[in-house]
Amino acid sequence: MNVSQMITLAVLAAVITALIWDKLRSDVVALTGAAVLLMTGVVRPVEVQAAFASPAIIALASLFVIAYAMELSGLLDAAIRHLTRLCQRIGKAGLWLMIGLSGAASAFLNNTPIVVLGAPVVRDVARSLGLSPKPFLIPLSYAAVLGGCCTLIGTSTNLLVNDMASVAGQPRFGIFEITPVGVTVALAGGLYLMLFSQRLIRSEDVAPETPLFPEGKVIEPGLAGGQIGSALSFAEYSALRPAAAIASAAVFVGTVTLAALNVAPIAACAFAGAVLLILLRVITAEEAYSGLRPEVLMLIAGMVVLGVALDVTGLAGSLTSLLIWSVDGLSPLMALIIVYGVTLFATEILSNATVAVLFTPIAVSLAEALQVSPRPFLVAVMVAGSAAFATPFGYQTNVLVYQMGGYSYMDFVRIGIPLNLITWLVGVAAIQFYFPF
Repeated sequence: MNVSQMITLAVLAAVITALIWDKLRSDVVALTGAAVLLMTGVVRPVEVQAAFASPAIIALASLFVIAYAMELSGLLDAAIRHLTRLCQRIGKAGLWLMIGLSGAASAFLNNTPIVVLGAPVVRDVARSLGLSPKPFLIPLSYAAVLGGCCTLIGTSTNLLVNDMASVAGQPRFGIFEITPVGVTVALAGGLYLMLFSQRLIRSEDVAPETPLFPEGKVIEPGLAGGQIGSALSFAEYSALRPAAAIASAAVFVGTVTLAALNVAPIAACAFAGAVLLILLRVITAEEAYSGLRPEVLMLIAGMVVLGVALDVTGLAGSLTSLLIWSVDGLSPLMALIIVYGVTLFATEILSNATVAVLFTPIAVSLAEALQVSPRPFLVAVMVAGSAAFATPFGYQTNVLVYQMGGYSYMDFVRIGIPLNLITWLVGVAAIQFYFPF
């Protein structure tokens, strides 16, 4: 092992340890690791520059701006108000309808604002019906996570895996290419949540009370330790501005449509859409910068730099060779099951970006060694890299409902471990069906 490999391995170990320790912001941890690699000469400045300008970063930043424009236009708050009235009319079924719609929306919009807006409504409507909110808040968070697995733009993990796979010489995914797998997994997970969440989560008796509407909502920031991204950006009520709402929604639909038709890559379509919203004065440049969520973008950029170091030093190749040796003689299906399971376990303790960086090159190399298509292995990393449910700190939305619902750590373990197993089983079956070897 040469000096560059030893430095890279030390930085990787330090980053993983810091993320598990969970006392420092994960974006700061990732950037610190990138700085060390740059200062020691393991990576060159041009490689760091490429990481910060990757298509995944551009696409995410632009989508954040478009989503923030929709939030500022009052569109999301208006939808929440209508859903609240519906929930009060049809009772408990309305709560599950809202959870399902939140999951569907998360396939296209960042799930943090969706849960930030929806969680107080679910809590208060449940209480107004004399129900404990506990059996509904965790499913709201999990539905948002499952929804993100349904499209390429549903989560940063998908975009990052797509970007890194492209660097490895693989064709890029279409925006809806993973949708059949994602929807299958989401439906299986949603059915489990509807049938068993109330049995697995202890709920207290609640006297009916008047719900708080979005105008009076108070959002707990709730992102402790290494969790990044503030919920406060979405805490204020936004009055509906019809023209701005129509324009932002039209730009978003146009962005998705153009990307789906392969008119241009998603990064280009989203960037053009964000700029168009500024030109149309739907959102000001200052507001656009506020909606960028740089802490998420910097986490991803820092982790991409680490991925570059693993590649250029040959460490990724060595790790892949070790994994290939360990699964020698296994069928592609068994290898797929192992890749999904290892990714799933790693996501419980590491950030999604870290998992994407570590496992995407391994997935490609493993598939090539087995002489099968890398596509199913990449989809496994996408789905398993986000759909981990056994801890309250594995995902931002879990942290939000963890504090709001007054859950214990074991509540997430009881409901999350079976959900992990169900989505693992269904996910592998769906991947094998829609992405044959």
